[in-house]
Amino acid sequence: MTQALTRSEAALSRAEQAALIIGRWAEQQEPGARLGTKKELQERVGVSKGTFNEAVRLLESRGLVSTRTGPGGGLFTVAPAPLARLGHALLALDDAAADVGHAVRIRNALDPLLIEDVVAHSSAADIARMRRSVAEMAAAMDAEDDLAFVRANWDLHAVIAAVTPNQPLRSIYLSLMDLIRTHTVAVEPDTDQPLRDYVHSRYQLHVDLVDALDRRDKAAAMRLAAEHSIQD
Repeated sequence: MTQALTRSEAALSRAEQAALIIGRWAEQQEPGARLGTKKELQERVGVSKGTFNEAVRLLESRGLVSTRTGPGGGLFTVAPAPLARLGHALLALDDAAADVGHAVRIRNALDPLLIEDVVAHSSAADIARMRRSVAEMAAAMDAEDDLAFVRANWDLHAVIAAVTPNQPLRSIYLSLMDLIRTHTVAVEPDTDQPLRDYVHSRYQLHVDLVDALDRRDKAAAMRLAAEHSIQD
């Protein structure tokens, strides 16, 4: 590697380290700037071809670079993804940022109706499915995979929504969740708040919510749903 890394960064895989370094180069350039050919960048970073290709895949999945073939090809920077705040985290979105913001707002407004139905109609099997989603959130949290954590969170919302016998409510809610999920490409830390603290508090809120639904404690479930909306 040609650039000094912090202790935590040095613990990453070689591909992650290479992606981090190239990503920093990309951030210093204008959108659409050519960073170099793959061979030039591989030699500059000092990793194997396989490791470099994996780093490029990581960067492309995060929307930081694009690859072009042919004469004058190579790696190019792309415009940074628009961001939407989710509590103390920032969702990096594609070009549908405004739609995602509207979808989150509408979803939050529907939460009380949904929770009321789930308190009344959830079964032991429904609660078990919710707890599996919460366990996936815990696994992602322990792995410090923030995007996986958010996606597991959304899976829990989908499981909860599936319980309501109100078909229009269920359909609208799940469509909103699909829109949010489809257009989120990464989770970024909010520089003003520690993302790890937010993730842990978010996890605990959902643990408490599922526990309240299991007890059919409508007052607690509605209070937690309101707190959930405030955090968003």
